[in-house]
Amino acid sequence: MYRIIAAAEESQSLGELMKDALFPKDVDFFGIGVNPSFYTAIGLTGVVLVLALIFRFLIFPHFKTDVPGKFQCLMEAACEWIEKLMSDNSPHSNCLIGGVAFGSCIYIGLGTLCELLGIRAILVDLNACIALAITAYTIMLAGGIWGNKVKGALGVLKDFTLLLSMSFRLFGSMISGLLMTELIYEFIFLSIGVPVIVGIIFTVFHAVIQSYVYILLISMFYGEAVEPRFLNGTPVRVKKKKQAKEGV
Repeated sequence: MYRIIAAAEESQSLGELMKDALFPKDVDFFGIGVNPSFYTAIGLTGVVLVLALIFRFLIFPHFKTDVPGKFQCLMEAACEWIEKLMSDNSPHSNCLIGGVAFGSCIYIGLGTLCELLGIRAILVDLNACIALAITAYTIMLAGGIWGNKVKGALGVLKDFTLLLSMSFRLFGSMISGLLMTELIYEFIFLSIGVPVIVGIIFTVFHAVIQSYVYILLISMFYGEAVEPRFLNGTPVRVKKKKQAKEGV
């Protein structure tokens, strides 16, 4: 945000402002030029890992089974929401895909909210979006093998376009959010308080929506990968249609 205000004060044209937002100057990483989002990703990964250890060894052991506190209820509600979302879209889901979905939700949410601190968001770098998509695709492939053996793996590999659709959809959404924030600060930067309020609201909603949509897609695609395709030698879809006709 501080960079946007500085750019506006220097009277940059709108085209130059958009170009700087989309293609920032590389920063040095041991002699290699990298996107500024790379440092954000490293820092956020470290923070998430430290928080995970703190929760696992310092907070979770003190949770009570009889009279849970407010924070424990909040954590349980979040886990139950993720579990319900996964079970509704992936009837054969397990703790692995649930953990991946929860981790992706935290990573995307915090990786977007860091914009409020004046730090470049993680997922405005296409490489980060591709890395998330590859992780999700690998989980789907493992689920396909677990649920349907070789046929399940072939079914997932056949949908290789999922890698492109998931990564570019996420990247496009994050870039559009970045450009929208740039426009807000460019056109109303002289107003007192308005850009800050609008920017915070937009960033928070953007983080929530993108996290929700991403884990929804993961659960849906994983559910398709692990759904049994054959039952006693008969395709499941054919069997379901037959049962529907018979009123079963």
